[in-house]
Amino acid sequence: MAQSIQPGRFGQIGRPDDAWLAKQENELILEPELPIIDTHHHLWDRNGWTYLLPELLADLNSGHNIVGTVFEECRSMYRAHGPVEMRPVGEVEFVAGIAAMSASGGYGPTKVAQAIVGYADLALGDRVEPVLEALIRAGGGRFSGVRYSVGYDADPTIGNSRPDSAPHMYLRPEVRAGVARLAAHGLVLDAWCYHPQLTDVIALARAVPQATIVMCHVGGVLGYGAYAGKKDEIHAEWRASMAALATCPNVSVKLGGMLNRGAALNFRELPAPPNSAAWAAVWRPYVEPCIESFGAERCTFESNFPVDKMGTGYATLWNAFKRITAGCSSAEKLALYSGTAKRLYRLD
Repeated sequence: MAQSIQPGRFGQIGRPDDAWLAKQENELILEPELPIIDTHHHLWDRNGWTYLLPELLADLNSGHNIVGTVFEECRSMYRAHGPVEMRPVGEVEFVAGIAAMSASGGYGPTKVAQAIVGYADLALGDRVEPVLEALIRAGGGRFSGVRYSVGYDADPTIGNSRPDSAPHMYLRPEVRAGVARLAAHGLVLDAWCYHPQLTDVIALARAVPQATIVMCHVGGVLGYGAYAGKKDEIHAEWRASMAALATCPNVSVKLGGMLNRGAALNFRELPAPPNSAAWAAVWRPYVEPCIESFGAERCTFESNFPVDKMGTGYATLWNAFKRITAGCSSAEKLALYSGTAKRLYRLD
């Protein structure tokens, strides 16, 4: 039977249905030797839904050559007490502990959470400095950046990325001041918004050219709610915005995270998960234009697990990406799957 998640409720995160996922076609691993750094995954315990080191390792060990990972903030394990702006430091402390476990070598060769992207309220402006310093200390040499999400849409069915989301947050002077403080430490800004907001990312990149910005999830394409039934129109708008964003030399893009918000395939209503060829077909129109506009040296792949585990297994997801990049050169593949990640997140 199909998943228990309510059909059509794109944008919402639901616990994966393991029985349904088990029905996915078993595939041979494509290009099994290609080194991969997964640049976007989470770790959490949410009301009994655990995605911690054992669950992550089960996915990482499904056949692809995952040599390292980048943890992405997800409001996990915040401190219960102390100044509100300092509470996200708890998440970095938590992940640094898991990274240390991985670095012991007792859990396999993959360097889990080799880089950590945490959260700081950049709207504090210059006052974010002590928070950044605390995050750096907590990371034990692994703290690489901050994700500051501003996903906002007037359609209530979309679901904003934070309770205080509002229009044009990246245009606010105090946020830009916070981004400048981030850049002064050599840290990355992982940007996250929806595709109608991409002009704000362009403006931010130009206003703070010293900042290294990584646009998450191919620019946040929306395909549900007010955006349903407008695929061609939205694709044209998105592609033009991403091409403009690519003219900012300080911006790179993560390829992935399209399964839920993009709503290109209603996997929730299928009796079994799609195979990698099916996922490649719906993701290719978004991945290829990014590689064309930004170049392989400014693109990097991500799993967005366990969020995207709602619709596919880990092995199938990476097979889908490899199908899309089958025509790329060896040098381009090395950049797309690991080289760009090493440069952006300062990995050795």
